[in-house]
Amino acid sequence: MENEIIVGIGGAAGDGGASTADNLALTCARQGLNVYNYTSYQSLIRGGHSWIRQRISAGKVTNVGDQVQGMIALNQDTMDRHLQELKSGGVCVYNGDKVKPGKAPEGVQLCPLPVFELAGKDALPIMQNTVALGALTGLLGLEFESLSSVFEHTFKKKPQVVKANIEAAKSGFDFAKKTYKVVSNPLGKTGAKLAMVHGNNMLAFGAANAGCKVYCAYPMSPATGVLHWMAGHGKDLGICVRQVEDEIGVANMTIGAGQMGVRAMCATSGGGFALMTEAIGMASIMEIPVVMINVMRGGPSTGLPTKQEQGDLNQAIGASQGDFQRVIIAPTSIADCYTTMEEAFNYAEKYQMPVLILSDLLMSEGHMTLETSFLDRQFKIERGEMIFEDDGKPKTYLRYKDTPSGVSPRAIPGLPNHLYVSATDEHDEDGVTISDVYTDPITRKKVVDKRERKMAGVLNELPKPTLVGPADADTTIVTYGSTWGVASEAVERLNKEGIKCNHLSVKYLVPFQEKEVTELLKNKKKIIVVEMNKGGQFARHLRAETGITAHANVRKYDGEPFEPKHVVNAIKEVLKGKNLVEVSSIEPGWRTPHPPGPGVLSTSSTH
Repeated sequence: MENEIIVGIGGAAGDGGASTADNLALTCARQGLNVYNYTSYQSLIRGGHSWIRQRISAGKVTNVGDQVQGMIALNQDTMDRHLQELKSGGVCVYNGDKVKPGKAPEGVQLCPLPVFELAGKDALPIMQNTVALGALTGLLGLEFESLSSVFEHTFKKKPQVVKANIEAAKSGFDFAKKTYKVVSNPLGKTGAKLAMVHGNNMLAFGAANAGCKVYCAYPMSPATGVLHWMAGHGKDLGICVRQVEDEIGVANMTIGAGQMGVRAMCATSGGGFALMTEAIGMASIMEIPVVMINVMRGGPSTGLPTKQEQGDLNQAIGASQGDFQRVIIAPTSIADCYTTMEEAFNYAEKYQMPVLILSDLLMSEGHMTLETSFLDRQFKIERGEMIFEDDGKPKTYLRYKDTPSGVSPRAIPGLPNHLYVSATDEHDEDGVTISDVYTDPITRKKVVDKRERKMAGVLNELPKPTLVGPADADTTIVTYGSTWGVASEAVERLNKEGIKCNHLSVKYLVPFQEKEVTELLKNKKKIIVVEMNKGGQFARHLRAETGITAHANVRKYDGEPFEPKHVVNAIKEVLKGKNLVEVSSIEPGWRTPHPPGPGVLSTSSTH
């Protein structure tokens, strides 16, 4: 893309690299520049290598991009790992007082800073970040006023801290512009009004806008950000927020709130979701609306707590025993995390069933800019067939009444003259169990068929899938969830190179839009599924639902996300005859800069 640059900021976790990246992102956003941010870090409280990739562009960006052009190395380890990743025309900013570079790639400008001189001998060590950020801001052609306004807002309650940061940043800014050459493609300014958002925050904010009034969670990376947002805003928004003792308690407390007529949600990752699965089946058979988020990470078991993967699709599909009704949705972007919550809560209540959201670390912990007007949208709240008032006449209330749609009018427990039983055992229309003494096969079949009819209603409501790209292309890339962004850009690049292809992104996994997807994919000479797991879980799901077997598969499971070049190169390999391409972030010549040890080894997304 033109008018863009990719920046890498690296250091040890706890050294302030994340806050440095956030300040740069906000500086860019205030100039109307779009930003996409991804952090690769280790599962350590402090220490270990942290590498933040930030793509900055005058145009919209949907992924982290390919090659780094600007870098801030906060320590020697970062310099050793990442210097060779910079492309010609790039710049490397570092503390010349303590970091020593190796031989830089041709055309890369090394920009050592006399940090102790610029920041002052009494400055805190963290001030090296501020000096380096000021220097990079100048070399990227950004306005210093935007950076200083970020400090003024961030530290507005601490005037002395504001002053110290602005002075340190300005010294780095002036020194770099006077001493070094500004990058050949400097970033400018647009008139766009942008907000910097995080994926987990979008899930939480979307839930609040959709009317969520109870949120329960047990902290688990990478879903914890949803809990943080809810804890910070719940009181003001009238949301009851509870950190429960474990994920079993979380699921049951959330379902209990849903049973009492409150829109309720919880979020976890794969290990916690495993503990919730019995409760998910309970919500389905008791026909209780609830929204549950699984933010996927590398598995199985504890796996890779801080790394990216799309490996929990099978887990979500098999989240309970027997035939159970549920909706499974995989948002395709950080922005889509927000709007998906409107659908999720409406489907949950209208069809009285659990709705499972499959996010992942890339989206949930990623940051990006959105136009502020996008967040002004007011959600439509549809609660379905609910009974709120009683006419005062005694009656026989059938909570699970057999209706043509499968949806039974729902009364909140405690409503006079609407007595019923909610049980995890199979039950008749009035809720009375049929499994204790004698299981009536006629009743059993009737209630199972009744619940299943709800799925047809959901299916009719789902937005139709579409192919993006040349309609007559013989090659179609198929993805689900967060791989939408990188695959979309890869398709654009391939078409510009004369390789005609299009893209089908699947968001709704259960119920699956079999007819629509089959119609879009029929007669395609080359169907290529791109996903982030080893076993090809989505490719199998596609085959199970449609009978269509992908001609080739592109997979990545090393813990780091796809980059556009990975997909482009893999598609070219497929077109040469390969039917499986396993992509790795490890490129020729990759090596661990230091002997493996606690907090030392890290797989970078571009090594």
